[in-house]
Amino acid sequence: MSIGARFIKVAAFYFVIGVLAGLIAGATKQFQYVSLHAHIGLLGWVSLAISGLVYVKFPKAGDSSLGNVHFWLHNIGLPIFLVGLALAVNEVAAATALLIGGGVISVLAALVFALNVWSNVKS
Repeated sequence: MSIGARFIKVAAFYFVIGVLAGLIAGATKQFQYVSLHAHIGLLGWVSLAISGLVYVKFPKAGDSSLGNVHFWLHNIGLPIFLVGLALAVNEVAAATALLIGGGVISVLAALVFALNVWSNVKS
């Protein structure tokens, strides 16, 4: 399976989770979780789907080792960050470490994606 297809399949998972999180937050009036819902949608669904489409459209970028590094960094950092965010909403002390750790890994994933695009996406 191509890296682009893997990104798109994981994005679809986050899409479902994000929609469910929004539905549950709205139905239960637990609006403190809106930030979690937004991050699932934007960093999970949207960012992963767009990355996957870029890798499908530009196979040189998708076939590069940077594409694989991007996939794993994003899919390790994002869940850690999301757990940290959920814990932060509930004022759990360990949240800060998870937010910082997952956030740094997610930023590294974005930097790897940008480097991959700059290096391997040609007109």
